[in-house]
Amino acid sequence: MKRKWIGAAALVTAVTLLTACSGQSDAAAPGEKVTLTYANWSEDQTPAMQQIADEFQKANPDITIKVQTLPWTEYWSTLQVGAAGGTAPDAFWMLADHFREYAKGGQLLDLSDTVKSNNIDTSVYPKAVTDSYTYDGKLFALPKDFDTNGIWYNKALFDAAGVKYPDDTWTWQDAQDAAKKLTDPAKGVFGIAAPIDGQGGFYNTILQAGGSIINQDGTASDFGSPAGVAGLKFWTDLQAAKASPTLEQLSDTEAVSMFENQKVAMYFSGAYWALRFHNDAALKGKVDVAPLPQGVKRATVTSGIGNAGYAGSKHPAELKKFLAFLGGTKAAEIQAATGTVLPAYKGTQQPWLDSMPEYHLQVFIDAIGYSVPLPVAGNASEWQGLAAQYLSPAWSGKKSVQDAATEYQAAVDKVLAKK
Repeated sequence: MKRKWIGAAALVTAVTLLTACSGQSDAAAPGEKVTLTYANWSEDQTPAMQQIADEFQKANPDITIKVQTLPWTEYWSTLQVGAAGGTAPDAFWMLADHFREYAKGGQLLDLSDTVKSNNIDTSVYPKAVTDSYTYDGKLFALPKDFDTNGIWYNKALFDAAGVKYPDDTWTWQDAQDAAKKLTDPAKGVFGIAAPIDGQGGFYNTILQAGGSIINQDGTASDFGSPAGVAGLKFWTDLQAAKASPTLEQLSDTEAVSMFENQKVAMYFSGAYWALRFHNDAALKGKVDVAPLPQGVKRATVTSGIGNAGYAGSKHPAELKKFLAFLGGTKAAEIQAATGTVLPAYKGTQQPWLDSMPEYHLQVFIDAIGYSVPLPVAGNASEWQGLAAQYLSPAWSGKKSVQDAATEYQAAVDKVLAKK
């Protein structure tokens, strides 16, 4: 997903939307009705989030939950302004690469006591996701879902090109060879999408090459190392072979949209696209998913959305109650049964698998065994945001991968050195 900053007028509109329905009022008296806002960025998931809110309200008739959906292009800037100005929604989705800046700023509700008082066993969530929302020994968000990565592929395009479907034996070479064979300039079809994408792309290949992305103590990156360069080169080679749309084309139309439009045969990304592809009538019977190809070893990054609460909420008791519900089995079961997303709560994933039997979704669950936490050291959103600036010349062939990777590493390390 692309991250863009919105203009001032749009920002004012978005902030007004969140504050107009906000639960930011005086503390509730016993028996008084309370309204809490719950913000997200996905129209695809909004129906399930509303169903979860309705289920909570049945058991808590004095608490009304207003689900608010903002476009991805507005979500983070709106939340940033709201959190700083005291107008943030009560509950909201959080990502690991943005989490620390909010936790350090004291803008998130500490859920450590909520976990204890509600007897929440955090071992039911993937440890990598729970750890991503822990800061200074305190837990500030409960995992909502989790994701690993696989190869989404178009079977019809594979069949037309006479190429065998990907499977768990595929190597990098197999993927690159297939991408070239699947590319058909006359039909405007590309074998693969190769955007500058960390989570779905080069983080995985750097790990598969034996690299580490960021070292364990979070003080230095690994992009300029031999493994780092190899992981980046997997993608730049595809660009050089014209087996992928150019960066300009991918800027005009997102990779996922090109895949949906059947102009791209393979798209390396996460489980969170399953429902969107499932609901696309044009893709019916044409799409499936396979494991990522192997490099020196198997690897994928893993992360997940966390449900967080605003520290400035006027109704913290009610908010904690709602967040505990969001982190429980019922909310997870609703997400799974509706096919919305792969829930983080252990033991609730089978209904998600059953909801879209046309896909080999077990691929994403099996990948947990070789997954590595998404790197979020330092101000992750800042250094990740520098990727396009430093890596674009390598993607376009204007600079060697080694030079671009070395310069990007220096820029990332500079961010990591900030206190």
